[in-house]
Amino acid sequence: MQVKIQPSIARGIAQAPPSKSMAHRYLIAAALSNGKSVISDVEYSQDILATIDCLRALGVEITCEENRIILVGTGKLKPQGVLDCRESGSTLRFMLPLCLLSGETAMLKGSARLMERPLSVYENLCNEQGFVFQQSGDTVTVCGCLKNGNYELNGSISSQFISGLIFALLMCEGKSTLYLTEKIESRSYIDLTIQALNQFGFRVSWEAQDLLQIIGGCGKPQERTVEGDYSNAAFFDALNLLGGSVEVIGLNEDSLQGDRIYSDYFIEISQGTPTLSLADCPDLAPILMAMAAVFHGARFTDTARLKIKESDRGAAMAKELKKCGVRVDLFDNEIIVYGGMLAAPTETFDGHNDHRIVMSMAVLCAKLGGTIEGAQAVAKSFPRFFEQLKGLGIEVDIFETE
Repeated sequence: MQVKIQPSIARGIAQAPPSKSMAHRYLIAAALSNGKSVISDVEYSQDILATIDCLRALGVEITCEENRIILVGTGKLKPQGVLDCRESGSTLRFMLPLCLLSGETAMLKGSARLMERPLSVYENLCNEQGFVFQQSGDTVTVCGCLKNGNYELNGSISSQFISGLIFALLMCEGKSTLYLTEKIESRSYIDLTIQALNQFGFRVSWEAQDLLQIIGGCGKPQERTVEGDYSNAAFFDALNLLGGSVEVIGLNEDSLQGDRIYSDYFIEISQGTPTLSLADCPDLAPILMAMAAVFHGARFTDTARLKIKESDRGAAMAKELKKCGVRVDLFDNEIIVYGGMLAAPTETFDGHNDHRIVMSMAVLCAKLGGTIEGAQAVAKSFPRFFEQLKGLGIEVDIFETE
């Protein structure tokens, strides 16, 4: 899909889409509980559909309605078919440990890019426990029967590995501990996991800054509403930095989402040349880089994990911003975007099959004008993105391509 956007001023009210991060967690918490749960305000993005399909493949009864999902959990999960994770890193990392509960062989599959993203954390765990872990092409096959105990993971890895192991250990009778070594990044996402699980009656808590306690046991079914998503709301709020007048509604001011820092970071970018850490908000990197290019530039630290997202996000944004005359320097764990160089694009933008790259370039096109190839990638997290842009007065033309 190709999208052409004319320079436009955004005005109006933007409803923040439901949080994909929280929806994943609620769906899994409901699946691990015994009884019927109802999850409302779910965006049927490709990632969420992947999690729904995988939970069904683990034996969970799920009914999808227009604005809510009904799940009937049994407190037990058993592979009943291939788990198709599509392109969702969250789904793969959350589901794989849940496949290590029954002692039966399970196969998970995903896109080529997804399977390029590292899984060594789980491979090492399986090797240590004597479990099967075989990765070949677009599939991973595992077999094992996880038990309660004391586990250790590197805290600087993706928090999704940590959350995935928490989910599985809750299904193991007795007490477990999870010790996190190294500097803990994306702690807010771990806190989101704990919050969602505790709301379903599970018992997970921090015993120290680097130590989690997990008490095995079945959860209690709930009716929960997914809160608004700060990471996707950031794209609408960024339009205000470009002269727009957009009111973003539907966000929980008390949310634990690390991405809620975006509003503070926008202020710093608009007023100077700040140094900003992305340790707790890597998903904000593309839009922050775009806004830094509009203003005075910025230095971003803790950027190493951007290499293993849907694209190599630092490199992808550097390539696209270069089309606007913007210089970007990439280092192992740092990115510098230089301000004062922004010009209308000389080429069509490439979406890099990455929803956040596409949405960031769309915001930039609202200022400069431009065309984006591969714009269909927004379906991964926010299928209604361009529809909402149009509703704010942004001139968007969509062309279907083969």
